[in-house]
Amino acid sequence: MKLTQKKIDDYNIELTVEIEAAEYSKAIKRAVKMLSQRVNIRGFRKGSNIPIKVLEANLGKDAITGEAADFLVNSSSREAFRILNFMPVTEPKSNIVTQEDGKDFVYTLTFTPYPKVTLGEYKNLDAEKVVEPVTDEQVAEQLEQMRKHHANLIEAAEGDAVADGDFITLDYTGTIDGEKFAGGEAKDQPLEIGSHKFIGDFEEQLIGAKVGDERTVKVTFPEDYHAKDLAGKDAEFACKINSIKHRELPELNDEFAKKVSTFQTLDEYKADIRKNMETNAERRAVEAQRQAVIDKAVENMTVDLPPVMVENRINQMIRELDTNLQTQGMNLQQYMAFSGMDMDKMRDDYRESARKNVLTDIMLEHVAEAEKINITDQELNVEISMMAQMYRTPPKQIAKYLQESGQLISVAETIRRRKAMKFILDNMAGAVKADEKSETPEKSVAPAETTDEPENN
Repeated sequence: MKLTQKKIDDYNIELTVEIEAAEYSKAIKRAVKMLSQRVNIRGFRKGSNIPIKVLEANLGKDAITGEAADFLVNSSSREAFRILNFMPVTEPKSNIVTQEDGKDFVYTLTFTPYPKVTLGEYKNLDAEKVVEPVTDEQVAEQLEQMRKHHANLIEAAEGDAVADGDFITLDYTGTIDGEKFAGGEAKDQPLEIGSHKFIGDFEEQLIGAKVGDERTVKVTFPEDYHAKDLAGKDAEFACKINSIKHRELPELNDEFAKKVSTFQTLDEYKADIRKNMETNAERRAVEAQRQAVIDKAVENMTVDLPPVMVENRINQMIRELDTNLQTQGMNLQQYMAFSGMDMDKMRDDYRESARKNVLTDIMLEHVAEAEKINITDQELNVEISMMAQMYRTPPKQIAKYLQESGQLISVAETIRRRKAMKFILDNMAGAVKADEKSETPEKSVAPAETTDEPENN
């Protein structure tokens, strides 16, 4: 086998493969044998040796030469990639140049090879850990959020006007140049005044209105509005107020603290809020520091990344989004219609993140190779067990699916990259080795942030 490679451009290669005529003759004989086992021809038992002329008469010569060519391309291309140490990141496109009896079989493969990578420094990297201080104002804001969450909604008295913070329902009909537009009309639409869920100063223009009042609200859609046919246009909304509810906030005192927490006094509750916020600030600082170290290892690497690798990762991210949407009873097309986004915009939004993810994976894969990091069967089984819990499926069924779909290698590579990341972080400047860590209980994680929505409505 003779191999000749030629660069098409900065990222793509054309590889010419020449196989001796004798090997092509053997491939033809193999093709005759394989076709004999698969086809039914009158007068011959399936699987018997059917003469080549009979096969040609019944199937056509192209069926035999095509079978032979497929076998030679598939088998020799794998060997060619091994010899030249190529790992294609795109599906190679084959083109037969010469296929004649008595002549060498010649074909070309066009593909994008995995890029050449030179690791930079990835050990003893340093990054500053910046812990944002928790201020009295932030604690007070968190308390205010809790007050709003535990507020009561009181039906407005007759004659009361809409005020900032009120919850209302309204009917509205939107028009542009006197014409209605899709999505511009609603009945009994709930709205919190001051939430800024509606565009511009829509909500502010309703302040002062009473139940039954009708008002015309004038707004301009933002230039970057997701619905392109509305972006930048002036609109008028004919609105009618149907109901008004005021938010009644509880007093900040010891009774409030007892109601919303396990503490007996407001001071104790405030101290706990501060403690949890400081714990979260520390966690965020550590995560940011570690991410900065990984980013430095990526920056220290030299690689000319083929654009197709980024595009492939975008494809993967979109497939994952589609899968997640389907678990929520929605598909990708519905999501794009709802968000006013098209595929080009979605791909553009994903591109920078995809590029960063690909570069990080490449760096981690090469660190794993350099440090001879491998995974054990036990680690793979643990990962499969975790996936089984997530999908509420028996581990054996998950393992079978991964094996049959060819995704088991991908799972193993993910574990290996994770171990490589741990190696980098364990060897960052100032890192404390596992056997040097003091045995201290883990800090508690703060509860999820509350929303503004009252609990009674």
